[in-house]
This record gives sequence, C-alpha cells and structure tokens, in this order.
Amino acid sequence: MIDETSAVRVRVEALTPALAGDAAHWAQRLGLAQEGAADFALQLAESGLQLAELGPQAPGPVRVDFVEGAVAHRRLFGGGSGQMIAKAVGVQPGVRPRVLDATAGLGRDAFVLACLGCETTLIERQPLIAALLEDGLVRAAWDVEVGPIVARMRLLQGDAIELMRRWQGEPPQVIYLDPMFPHRDKSALVKKEMRLFRPLVGDDMDAPALLEAALVLASHRVVVKRPRKAPIIDGPKPGYSLDGKSSRYDIYALKALKA
Repeated sequence: MIDETSAVRVRVEALTPALAGDAAHWAQRLGLAQEGAADFALQLAESGLQLAELGPQAPGPVRVDFVEGAVAHRRLFGGGSGQMIAKAVGVQPGVRPRVLDATAGLGRDAFVLACLGCETTLIERQPLIAALLEDGLVRAAWDVEVGPIVARMRLLQGDAIELMRRWQGEPPQVIYLDPMFPHRDKSALVKKEMRLFRPLVGDDMDAPALLEAALVLASHRVVVKRPRKAPIIDGPKPGYSLDGKSSRYDIYALKALKA
C-alpha cells in the first residue's frame, strides 16, 4: 500500500486496451484502485509508465526516459567528468567511486554518474516515483547505447534511512543526497515535476537523520546537493562546498579517494 499518498487519490489506468493487464498488475502491486475519482493517475502508455495530475489546469505527465530527451542531451553534451556533480563525488582519472544515491527521484543524477562509469545504487522511498524509475530502467536496458549504462544502476525501493542503517555487504564509497527542498529552479520541467510530486512527497523533514545515517555508512565521503542559498542540513558542517549558478554541493570528506 502507498501510505505516502493517503492525502491524495491515485488510480491506475491503461491508455490502450492492450495494456489493461499491465495496469492491473501495477494496481495490485501498489494497492491502488483502477476506477473512481482521483487526483492523480499512474498511466500505462505505449511509451511507458507515466504519472499525470488530473484536472483542467494540470501539466503534462511525467515519466522516466534515459534514452531520449533532456537526459540523453546531457549524456551526449553535458560535459563529462568536468560536470560539478562529477567533481563533487570524486570522479577523477582512475577513480570511479561506488555511489549510493539515497534520494533517487527520477534518477537523473544517478544516470549522469553511471554514464561516467560509476556503479550506482539508487534508493527511492515514494512507491509511485520508484515505479516510474523502475519502468525507465527496464526500457533503457533494451537500448544498444544506454543499456550498458543502466546496467551500472541498481534500484532499491524503501526508506533510505532504514536501508542505510541495515546495510549488508560492502559499503558505498560515496553517498549522494538531494533532499526535497523548496527548489527555486525556474525551468518549466522542474516546475512541472515539483507541482506533480510535492503533494505525494512533501519536504524531507528527516534530512538530518538521512545525513547522520549516510555519514555512518559511507566509507569515503557524503555529498549533499542543495539550492545555492539554502542553509546546510542540521548536523556536522561540511568540509567544503562547490557552488554553481543555482545549486551547490556540500562535501563531507571522510577519506581520500585514490586510484
């Protein structure tokens, strides 16, 4: 069941009759209805799974696409290892750290790191968003160029704090956090996604506990992405920060990353 969506109504619907079986599967898996009044719809389309707000003034649906669109453009022209996120997690010649993205969202940052050669584990606690992400990874795995990239991405659905506290096996070298925050990004894409997801997700009021768990688990560093002028997360102060135009990365260095 989807506890986080108790305040909003969500239904599952197939946009073509041929996808009715898949819609029924998702509805059963997520504990959602397929009929009745709803604020949002998890829709099965030929292009993949998508989430849409319902109503006359609603923006268009959101889905995860690692093959085409903005993510593909960034993969091809985003600047490679010169990107700020690459510097923040410690990508350097001979070093491609194992990264845990504990607040995966739609997986864009994790995909960038996977493009650079990092083995990346993603955690998403909101089941609807995790479903979009799972669907996007499955579709991307069939693409000749993108398939080898998403093969470096492993998705876990659940509460990141609990999963980090109960982590089994080798710990990630770097943990990457991007807690939900009142983003000030003016792009139409981000505004649409924030409008869609905020009723389902809210702000991450447990960000200090998220940081605490990450600092215990990570072997080399924790990186927190924040709006550029936002305060640091309550807790230990970062060792240093990298500032961009709209965002910054607070780096909590624990051990040097070496080739």
